[in-house]
Amino acid sequence: MKLLKGFCSLVIALGTVCSCYAQEFNFTVQVNAQNVVQPDQSIFKTLETSLQEFLNNTKWTDQKFKEEEKINASLVFVVTAYDNDRFRGNFQISVSRPVFNSSYTTPVFNFKDNDIAFEYVEYAPFFYNRNQYENNLISLISFYTYTVLGIDGDTFELRGGQTFHEEAQNIVNLAQGSQGVEGWKASDGLISRFRLNDDMLSETYKEYREVMYSYHLKGLDTFSKDSKAGKILLKKHIQKFNELHDRRPNSLLQRTFFDAKADEIMSVYSSGPAVDIRQLKETLQKIAPNQSSKWRNIKV
Repeated sequence: MKLLKGFCSLVIALGTVCSCYAQEFNFTVQVNAQNVVQPDQSIFKTLETSLQEFLNNTKWTDQKFKEEEKINASLVFVVTAYDNDRFRGNFQISVSRPVFNSSYTTPVFNFKDNDIAFEYVEYAPFFYNRNQYENNLISLISFYTYTVLGIDGDTFELRGGQTFHEEAQNIVNLAQGSQGVEGWKASDGLISRFRLNDDMLSETYKEYREVMYSYHLKGLDTFSKDSKAGKILLKKHIQKFNELHDRRPNSLLQRTFFDAKADEIMSVYSSGPAVDIRQLKETLQKIAPNQSSKWRNIKV
């Protein structure tokens, strides 16, 4: 099965001693402006390069990250409108993390933000000031950086990303005073940066972060020892979403989880040692009906 290739291949342990430390990210950035009529496309390439350097060269935390511990992520900015240094478009953020004792990397976050608008002057410097709102582009990038750090931390320790989610909340609070930008306020709809962060920190949606921890550390990270037992554990952890669904059906965080995980879940339960997943399939159809075509493709 493609997604689980290498699950049992022993690779360098995550805890291997390394004498050199690095920044937190391996971020790749793509600025796609192919649908924008602009004679000089150089500003889009400059923006792309500047964003990637900002993300990868900034020290976002006081933690020491070894080279093999860097977080692999990608940001695709699709530009839908550009005029006089004003950009509009959407962000697609994808993040993965390695699975213990395996060459496999698992997707942990796949999120699209359709309300992207900012001003950027070519070659303008990037600098994150946690105590002040600088501009919407800096706030956007910094918000998603700390959200990604929080989600990654949550997969290794229960609520392990709390500090980073709180830093993202600080960015939301500072950005709420800006004029003419969307996504930072409670009134900006059910899919917004405010909603993503507020739900992440709310006890109402606690199962999301609990599952992120148990699914990865207690589920996927055990596959190298016993893949059948790992599949049984994953099934148990996924079904915990029943509690969240009964309380808040079709929540943003639940949809965010399955946007990242649907292909993986389909692959895990379509091959390898057989386990009883009749109840799991019923649960998946109930709590993530928008992924029903994938649940139907699970072959047991």
